[in-house]
Amino acid sequence: MSTENLTHILFSKWQRTLEPFGVDQIAADKAFNHLVAAYSSSDRYYHTLKHIHHVLSTIEILHGYTNNLAAVLFAGWFHDVVYDTKAQDNEEKSADYAFDLLSHLGIPESTIATVSRLILNTKNHQAAADDCDSQVLLDADLAVLATNPVDYPEYSDAIRQEYAWVLQAEYIAGRRQFLEGFLQRSIYFTPLMLEFAEPFARSNIQEEIKSLTSGYGF
Repeated sequence: MSTENLTHILFSKWQRTLEPFGVDQIAADKAFNHLVAAYSSSDRYYHTLKHIHHVLSTIEILHGYTNNLAAVLFAGWFHDVVYDTKAQDNEEKSADYAFDLLSHLGIPESTIATVSRLILNTKNHQAAADDCDSQVLLDADLAVLATNPVDYPEYSDAIRQEYAWVLQAEYIAGRRQFLEGFLQRSIYFTPLMLEFAEPFARSNIQEEIKSLTSGYGF
């Protein structure tokens, strides 16, 4: 999909998300342009507009599990808006960014508070059993893990590019620890993702771990 087509599709999604709140169109357009600029920075290879499109599309598929769909969609838009691989507070800064921008657009405080909470829950990818909205957001964020075996290496390569400053041995150790953490738990929360996506995600992760270890003599 071309960047132009992707941006057009995302703009339509942005407008649909804002529609129930009666947001001024000029302010909505300006906010969208800020989001596009953030996700299009030159140091991003995976956490781009393509990722946001995938997350939003998955949320739409899983919408039946949500209690506050609008908040989940807003969280989908903003959860990676600040992304610095050398920082430890991306989620906090992304939540702050969402608070400022959504407040400016006149989104209700109760909705913004939920959005902030959802974004912060992406830090450790954990959700309470009764937190359906976080479960949907987290499943959408990790949906890429269940992609087909042809596209999965493209995802893992893009992550490596974002961490190009990390030495190979250190990256392999850290990435392996990150991936193995998912294998020690259920990756997904919603029944649909657990049934249909979980087996593919586990297989992809196991293959990546095998590739990481064999490629470096572990």
